[in-house]
Amino acid sequence: MPKLKTNKSVAKRFRLTKSGKIKKRSARRGHLLGKMSRKAKRKLRQSSYVAGVDAKKIRRLLPYG
Repeated sequence: MPKLKTNKSVAKRFRLTKSGKIKKRSARRGHLLGKMSRKAKRKLRQSSYVAGVDAKKIRRLLPYG
C-alpha cells in the first residue's frame, strides 16, 4: 500500500502535541486590529487547542503527526 500524503495546508496551521492534542494559533490576527483593545490583542497571542470534533478531521489529514 502506498504512503499516505500529508495535507500541507493543515501541516502549516496545526501542531500535534505529545499528549495527542492539536494546537493552533488564534484567528483574527490579520488586519484591522486598531479598533481592538490592547488586552484583546494580547489574548490573541496565546495559542489554543482544537475541539474534539474537528481534531478527528485534522488527524486524518496529518497521518504522520
